[in-house]
Amino acid sequence: MAAQKFLRLAGDPLRWALLGELARSDRQVQELTSLLGRPQNLVSYHLGKLRSAGLVSARRSSADGRDTYYAVDLPRFGELLAEAGQAVHPGLHLVPVAPDTRGRLPGGVTVRLLFLCTGNSARSQLAEALAVAQSDGLVEAYSAGSRPKPLHANAVRVMAERGIDLTSRRSKHLSLFTGQRFDHVITLCDRVREVCPEFPGRPDCIHWSIPDPSASGDDDAATLPVFRRTAAEVETRIAYLLAGIAASSGQAIP
Repeated sequence: MAAQKFLRLAGDPLRWALLGELARSDRQVQELTSLLGRPQNLVSYHLGKLRSAGLVSARRSSADGRDTYYAVDLPRFGELLAEAGQAVHPGLHLVPVAPDTRGRLPGGVTVRLLFLCTGNSARSQLAEALAVAQSDGLVEAYSAGSRPKPLHANAVRVMAERGIDLTSRRSKHLSLFTGQRFDHVITLCDRVREVCPEFPGRPDCIHWSIPDPSASGDDDAATLPVFRRTAAEVETRIAYLLAGIAASSGQAIP
């Protein structure tokens, strides 16, 4: 995409506002219309423009197939920003990569994260483990499910490929955490989002609409590639989440 075309696209006030909302959480059209106070047909039109440019993706809800969740592609947005900078001057070396937050979160500050999906057998377990690993243990991360089932063997495999051992992990029901305070509650499943209880202290609620990788095939061999893609997506989202937490703490990330 030419730099000027990208800047014109993203620079439209409504499209910029849509990108900002989707950078924080996956959303449905009706949520975006409510948040931005704009009519649905206008929001849908601009979402279509952003999708055509590859800045926004759409996924059918696993809870209700009539609904669609939209998400912004932050790595792609970073790449286009870098291309725009280079087009202005070759000395503008923006780096379009997911931020590395290892050792950059504030010491002495406890940040508590809770990741939820239906079974707590795959997605939320991956997120919990990756949040701890990517922050070098500087955040407290937990996971649970609305209908727990045993940890999936492929969740263990894909984390082992990253040097993370999940063999001792067990699935938990979200009721174990309903009275606890968290800074951020992240739902990774459309179904669990609809039954997610309120938590004390009004935590930041974030939704990532990620399909269940265990439902993508008939056996572990068939689903393993999907587990790998899911782990990569969660890993990227965790990196940006932690970078945002670090930035909001007042500590710059170079």
